Amino acid sequence: MRLSQAYMPTLREAPQDAEIVSHKLLLRAGMIRKTCSGVYTFLPLGYRVLRNIEEIVRRNMDEYGGQEIMMSVIQPAEIWQASGRWEKYGPEMFKVKDRNGRDFCLGPTAEEYFTTLVKDELTSYKQLPLNIYQIQLKYRDEKRPRFGLNRSREFLMKDAYTFDATPEGMEASYKNMEHCYDSIFNEIGLEYVKVDSDSGQMGGNMTIEYQALADTGEGALFYTDNYKFAATDEKCEVVYEVKNKDDAMKEKEAVKTPNCKTIEDVANFLGKDKSECVKAIALKARDEKFFVFIPGDRELNMTKFVNYAGVNDYDVEMMDDETILASGSVPGFMGPFNLEGRVILDKRLTEMKNMVVGANEVDAHFVNVNYKRDFDGEIAGDLLMAQVGDMAPDGSGELKMRRGIEVGQIFGLGTKYSESLGAGFLDENGVKKPFWMGSYGVGISRTITAIIEQNYDEFGIIWPINIAPYEVIITVVNTADEAQVKVAEDLYKELSRDFTVLIDDRKERAGVKFNDRDLIGIPLRITVGKGVLEDKVEFSLRKTPKDREDIKTEEVLNRLLEERRILCQ
Repeated sequence: MRLSQAYMPTLREAPQDAEIVSHKLLLRAGMIRKTCSGVYTFLPLGYRVLRNIEEIVRRNMDEYGGQEIMMSVIQPAEIWQASGRWEKYGPEMFKVKDRNGRDFCLGPTAEEYFTTLVKDELTSYKQLPLNIYQIQLKYRDEKRPRFGLNRSREFLMKDAYTFDATPEGMEASYKNMEHCYDSIFNEIGLEYVKVDSDSGQMGGNMTIEYQALADTGEGALFYTDNYKFAATDEKCEVVYEVKNKDDAMKEKEAVKTPNCKTIEDVANFLGKDKSECVKAIALKARDEKFFVFIPGDRELNMTKFVNYAGVNDYDVEMMDDETILASGSVPGFMGPFNLEGRVILDKRLTEMKNMVVGANEVDAHFVNVNYKRDFDGEIAGDLLMAQVGDMAPDGSGELKMRRGIEVGQIFGLGTKYSESLGAGFLDENGVKKPFWMGSYGVGISRTITAIIEQNYDEFGIIWPINIAPYEVIITVVNTADEAQVKVAEDLYKELSRDFTVLIDDRKERAGVKFNDRDLIGIPLRITVGKGVLEDKVEFSLRKTPKDREDIKTEEVLNRLLEERRILCQ
């Protein structure tokens, strides 16, 4: 490709609304353009990157037994209603009506669609197992689209589904896809961690999330040395030591705590540690009210709460002061007594002794409060957010934290969708049974951001060679010099037989060409300049731009072949 003919509108500065490095560089390098909030157009260079990732995913899926299909992005409401997710999925679902008033959605995922596809045709155990997938656009109406392709409303995704006759078969398919995903992300070259995560709307109790490590990632993951243990912050079980669980119970006592509305204020006023106090969080979800109580030195994990309470996360909001007062309490002084609503307790409160809790009166608390003797409630298990320094639940060491970008996730779904949609097969005895299913997703467009977040410098992107839009760029320093042009054109013709090649034949200053070359991140670089008088050109690698070497023109092809071999190892 000739840059004199290419649509590559590079920018010297990133737009002000670009927040993270990958977003800024994709815009500056002329690879994407924003259409509206959360929606992007891929320009030629960016689209080539997208297709390269897509092909790596496709090849690996085929090698591990997947068969590719293509489904519509438009899905009928009936299949979502049958699974119970039409209302439950929430406001992120784009819903539309046709001219006859029939409801559809723009697919955010495809469990129902794939299950419906096979239910009337995959009828015998002899046809199992089956692994089918598609690479298709998905749509989610994000409340706050941000970070460019990392959280957008339209994105490219590979979603695969396996169908098996038994739970053992589902587990084997799940393990097969885990190996496939390892192969995909290893080939892409990402530094990633496999973490235990929450299955959310997908269902099932088997899931692994692939997190590409990046300081700008939205996801927080907790881990121990050598990643012996790793889990998302949403999922990570908290090991919490109750220090006074063996203390004798003291007599409950009311105390005045003027203007002490926070745990810090109460603890300081009473000379207590925050761990001796109880934190209250008042929440509501539609018409249901919740008063959640946890140890005062920790934070509530909203995902754990939602999973326990059985509500939709998008329905949950903080309770307003008026509702708290109407429910029998006082904001800032809430205690687990005589409340109109569900009282939910983290399990550690059942072990703590002589706690400090709100008295449901202004400027008042109780001290020496104990579970069962003085109050009761629903024991929810672990409701806490993990924090650095906690012991890992498997005992492998103290937790550390890093941030990451979710690039893939695999789920063992069980029979959730096959049962709700009436999809099954006849076994050896002619008895109809539901499929045991798995679901597997790779965020292809999101993977682009993860790659850049791990591969850039102050000058621009540093693409891995198997992802780069082109493998080689030839820069003609002076297009008015006939000798330089001839050497560059001869090399362009020769190298194009073995490589994907860009030639910068623009009538631009050399500095502009060099800056653009660094910005767009092509791995192998040939500079054709005054050295042609000695039959030499300059060779350099994008990842080490200061290391430049003059080589003979006839040596260029072999040198590039060798460098590509090294970069692909």
